[in-house]
Amino acid sequence: MHFTLADLITDITQNGAEAGAGMVELSVRETVDTSGKGEFRFTVKDNGRGMTAGELKLAQDPFITDGVKHPNRKVGLGLPFLIQTAGQSGGGWEITSEKKREAQASSVPHGTTVSAWFDLGNLDTPPTGDIPGMFRTVLLFEGPGEMVIRRTREAPEGGVDYEVRKTELVDALGGLQDAQSLILLDKYLRSLEE
Repeated sequence: MHFTLADLITDITQNGAEAGAGMVELSVRETVDTSGKGEFRFTVKDNGRGMTAGELKLAQDPFITDGVKHPNRKVGLGLPFLIQTAGQSGGGWEITSEKKREAQASSVPHGTTVSAWFDLGNLDTPPTGDIPGMFRTVLLFEGPGEMVIRRTREAPEGGVDYEVRKTELVDALGGLQDAQSLILLDKYLRSLEE
């Protein structure tokens, strides 16, 4: 179950990481006005296997799953939950995908892009959640060699605008496997939000 927007983003980003992608890009943009209203928008783009038009349509059906990721599960709720939540909160969504063919040259674009936006003034919009914690989680996903996170927040009390790359963090921290590097990663991501 998704209790926050950060939970939704984590789920969609995990799909990209598990799609055989070498690169996953996550953009999170938040704009808030003086009344506390605004928009929360995110985009996850990967260069993984992608989907045909038929597969993309099936992925939006909660009662269809390929059974690969969760062999005993009979439903796939990630995209349907996202679509429902965005619609109920006065927002919207967009999904595009290009299927990678076996003989396709690596220079031909393929992969999936999922975007969703939410009205922060709508009572049905879930809370934002722990954004730095979510970034830490997605940076630890196995699979993609590179994860790029772009974050923008515009608000009357001040904003943030930054980009982090998994490869640069691994280089700076000497890896992301031990407790010490994970603590430093968490502190760094939280400092960027201040």
